Amino acid sequence: MTHTNFPRRRLGAAGPEVSALGLGCMGMSEFYGPADEAQSLAVLNHALDVGIDFLDTADMYGSGANERLLSSLLRQRRDEVVLATKFGHVRAADGAVVRIDGSPAYVRQACDASLARLRVDHIDLYYQHRVDKTVPIEDTVGAMAELVKAGKVRHLGLSEASAATIRRAHAVHPIAAVQTEYSLWSRDVEAEILPTCRELGIALVPYSPLGRGFLTGAIRSADQLAPDDRRRIHPRFQGQNLDHNLALADSLKALAEGWHCTPAQLALAWLLDQGDDIVPIPGTRSIARLDENAQAAQIRLDEGRRERIAALLATHAIEGTRYPQAQMSSVNV
Repeated sequence: MTHTNFPRRRLGAAGPEVSALGLGCMGMSEFYGPADEAQSLAVLNHALDVGIDFLDTADMYGSGANERLLSSLLRQRRDEVVLATKFGHVRAADGAVVRIDGSPAYVRQACDASLARLRVDHIDLYYQHRVDKTVPIEDTVGAMAELVKAGKVRHLGLSEASAATIRRAHAVHPIAAVQTEYSLWSRDVEAEILPTCRELGIALVPYSPLGRGFLTGAIRSADQLAPDDRRRIHPRFQGQNLDHNLALADSLKALAEGWHCTPAQLALAWLLDQGDDIVPIPGTRSIARLDENAQAAQIRLDEGRRERIAALLATHAIEGTRYPQAQMSSVNV
């Protein structure tokens, strides 16, 4: 039975109402080492049971496997889910991303393919996963708007778009949400993107709100990660960068212990405290971790604790870019 007392937030001025925390589903299919489909489905069902109904996937996660995984849940519980998926990455048979495609024809093609894999008749929130620098954003969003008119999509979103791109897109069709990385160790959105979203009435959906697991304090060395774990190639998890960044994780853990919560809960509570227009989507493949994350929505930060966290952030600069250099060119476009 679904719990209805989980805190709720609205995505954008006229977007859907969702649980204050969503669930990022990417790791159930790729990037963070082996996953178990039965366990993933158990986590998905448990999320709905506790009131987390905002599920986030993309066509490129597992080259379609993640959407197919969700279809098993949606067949039984579609009416309980606010479903978000994304398009834009074109992958080769070996999984390599060959291009980012925002052409109107591809927008239509990708949407139909996602609907088929998900086995649903509409997507609640459809994001452009990365901005295609070769196609005017007006053309891409224009095609996305046609999907809304056709009833295939309810609301539109962008991921890793710059403030200027968000403005241009929103002028074509209302954007409900912008998804980007935002956490205690990735705060660059505070300069331009978050203020722009607030000016336009757009929600911010932070992915990797736990720093890809780093902020939990559990990762002390890249050697702990599976051989095919994508984090091994992320600069922040490598060598001297990791050694330096551990100081933030350790300080966060000490704060959390003093406040009788976990570092993950504190990191999520801090994000939720940044505004009612912020809906983080931590990912997990564990029911225990999902329950831990869910409890963060009940934590309230007073001014004293906000100041303690701000002081902690001021003394711990983060070393390393958030993606390998080749991928950095596709963020904040």
